[in-house]
Amino acid sequence: MAEGPLNGIVIIDMSRVLAGPYCTRLLANLGARVIKIEVPERGDDARHYGPFIDNKSVYFTAMNYEKESIALDLKDTEDKALLDGLLAHADVLVENFRPGVMQRLGYGWNSLHKSHPSLIYCSVSGFGHTGPYQNRPAYDMVVQGMGGIMSITGHPDGEPTRVGMSIGDIGSGIYAAVGINAALYERSNSGIGRHIDLSMLDCQIALVENAVARYSSTGEIPGPLGARHPSITPFGAFETSDGHIIIAVGNEHLFVTLCKTIDAPDLLADDRYRSNEQRTNNETALKTQLNERFRQKTTAKWLSLLGEAGVPSGPINNIDEIVNDPQVAARNMVVDVNEPGLPGMRVAGNPIKISGFNDPAEREGAPNLDQNRAELIAEFDL
Repeated sequence: MAEGPLNGIVIIDMSRVLAGPYCTRLLANLGARVIKIEVPERGDDARHYGPFIDNKSVYFTAMNYEKESIALDLKDTEDKALLDGLLAHADVLVENFRPGVMQRLGYGWNSLHKSHPSLIYCSVSGFGHTGPYQNRPAYDMVVQGMGGIMSITGHPDGEPTRVGMSIGDIGSGIYAAVGINAALYERSNSGIGRHIDLSMLDCQIALVENAVARYSSTGEIPGPLGARHPSITPFGAFETSDGHIIIAVGNEHLFVTLCKTIDAPDLLADDRYRSNEQRTNNETALKTQLNERFRQKTTAKWLSLLGEAGVPSGPINNIDEIVNDPQVAARNMVVDVNEPGLPGMRVAGNPIKISGFNDPAEREGAPNLDQNRAELIAEFDL
C-alpha cells in the first residue's frame, strides 16, 4: 500500500474493467487500501484482455496494481457474510454495475446506508441512476459518441474519430475519485456517508470544454478542427523539415515574439493578423505561411530557438519518446511494477504530487485472483 494522504481509508472495489478500477487505482496511489471483490474463477473481465505476458494481463495490471483481491460469489450465503464483514470495516464502496444490479444482489444504496450509515457509496454507470437511458448498457466508445467528444475530434470531413485513449472511462474514473474525496471531507464533519451517482455520459459532456458555451452563444455547431484550437490562433501543429511541432500562442505578446523568432516581420505587418480574432478568422492563410517558415528547419532546431525565446512549443511524442523523456523521468511519471511474471513492467505514475509523502519509483503489482482471501479473513476476523 502506498504512502499518501488517504492512508487508513478502506475501499471495497466492486467495479470491473476500467472506469471504476481506474478510480480506485488513483485512490490507491494516494494511500487508500483497496480490496477488490471479484467473481470466482473468472475474476474481473480485464484479466482476459491482452497483451499477455506469462499468462498475465498487462491491461489488468496497469489498472489494478497496489490492490488486494478476494473472490466472492454473492449468491452464496458464506461469501455474502464475508462481504458484509468487510463492509463493516470500509469507508467507501465503488461499483460500476448497471442500475438495479446491486439492489438485486442485496447491496443497493438504500439498504447499505441503513446498515452502514457512514459508508460512502459511489456508483459509476453509463447513464446514471435517473433519466430515460438509465438502464442502457454503455462502454467507452458509446459515450464518446453520445457525449459530443467524437463530433469535435479528428479532421473536417474525415471519418468519426475516437479519442486515442478511453476518455469515456478515464474521465468518469477521475470524476469519481474527486467525488469520493469530497464525500470523505463532508463525512468528517457530518459523519454521514453519501451516494455518488456518476454517469459516464455526464462526464463526457463536462469534458467538452467550452463547446457548449460556444454553441449556446453563437448557434454554430462545433465540429472537428484537426490539431488547431477553435478560438486561439496560431495554436496547433505545424510542419517542420522532419516532422511537426506544436505552437501555442495565447496572447499578442507571444505572437510578436513568435514572428521575430522565425524572422517573419511580414506577418506582423499583415492586417489579417492584427489580433487573435483576426488571426482566427484567417487561420488557413496564416497556417500556410507559418508552415512555409517552419519547413526550413528541423523540429529540434525550432524547439531550441522557440524555447530560448519563451514561445510555448513542443514536439509530438510517441509513447517510446515519453517513456524516455527526461522531464517524465524527473517527475517519476513512469514507474516500475514489482510483479512476478512481468519482468520490466512499467506503468504511468501518480501525477498528484503532495508534499510530505513519498512518490516511489516502484509499486507493488496487481493481485492474483483471490490472492488475499486468507489474510483478509484473518485480519478482519471474518
